[in-house]
Amino acid sequence: MTRSYKLVSRRALPAALLVAAAFLSACSSSQKKPQPAELPPVAALMGTQLAWSAQMGPSNASLAPLFAAGRVFVANNAGAVAALDAANGKDIWRVSLDTPIAAGVGSDGQTAAVITRNNQLVAMADGRELWRVRLPARSFTSPLVAGQRVFVLTADRTVTAFDGKTGARLWSQNRPAEPLVLSQTGALLAVGDTLIAGLSGRLVGLNPDNGAVRWEVPVATSRGTNEVERLVDIVGPVSRIGSSVCGRAYSAAVGCVDASRGTLVWTKGAQGTTGVHGDDRLVFGSEADGGFVAWQRATGEPAWRIDRLKYRGLSAPLALGRVVAVGDSRGLVHLVSREDGSEMTRLTTDGSAIEAAPVLAGDALVVQTRNGGVFAWRPQ
Repeated sequence: MTRSYKLVSRRALPAALLVAAAFLSACSSSQKKPQPAELPPVAALMGTQLAWSAQMGPSNASLAPLFAAGRVFVANNAGAVAALDAANGKDIWRVSLDTPIAAGVGSDGQTAAVITRNNQLVAMADGRELWRVRLPARSFTSPLVAGQRVFVLTADRTVTAFDGKTGARLWSQNRPAEPLVLSQTGALLAVGDTLIAGLSGRLVGLNPDNGAVRWEVPVATSRGTNEVERLVDIVGPVSRIGSSVCGRAYSAAVGCVDASRGTLVWTKGAQGTTGVHGDDRLVFGSEADGGFVAWQRATGEPAWRIDRLKYRGLSAPLALGRVVAVGDSRGLVHLVSREDGSEMTRLTTDGSAIEAAPVLAGDALVVQTRNGGVFAWRPQ
């Protein structure tokens, strides 16, 4: 399956958004899409057991599940937000915001935050709403809740910090950028005392107290003859191990940055459109055609590539121990060996697409499907 995304005019962001559909892939929309090959019987080289499942209602790639403080935070398109017990999947709390949600959930385990489609940042705790503030532009990236603050990356490439208790705006940092932005999850994370955001094709380190720029490192440089070809937004999720932060510039490159020094370690050309994940040795990600790749974390040199999952609309991956998990557009979760990409086992959900990356919740692997199924497996 080939993915298509939307572009948003940056000039139109503060007002009513002008959204134009754009087919951003190697294949023309008029051509018949390549079909994935039939999968062989499940290898079943490792044992897993479905630990629990829950239902949230339809969701999308910007509503990725999040694990914090023993809870799995999930949301749906219609406006429901829930904190599930990671041990059994039961509701700890669930609330309806009565407005569709565009991005989330972000949480530190206590305060949870989402962004609605009418550009409101909403903070909650213990199943009740704490505050709402209106944002000047849309966002497709989950808020980051850390240090009693809520950080937001909006689609006009502005990073803003809010007080976690009151919603008061603390600071805002805007970076000049290209006139188009990608309506896809970006990068926003904390590394030590530095806030890191993906702005255009760069990872930028900010002072979380005042928004001052500490460093910025290009993962990819805009090139091409038009605005679409020059689009190189950093897409989430990114992979962080210590001070090593590795990310993908949309359909351009994968690279790693030393966040303690603010320096580029390596960057390699890559055509993928979803985020990456990894461990202390390797970084994993899929290319636009579904080829699944492992790069050496230290050097960026290719470690291996598999093509048996091509055209399956792969999600961003999750590295966990000796395997890597990745979802596909048919609701399958593929667990492959971190050493060579060989199949370890395959898990089934409700048959709808897994668009957001799987997450590790304690000892459980958790995914959320487009139809709203939340599934958790544990190793046997």
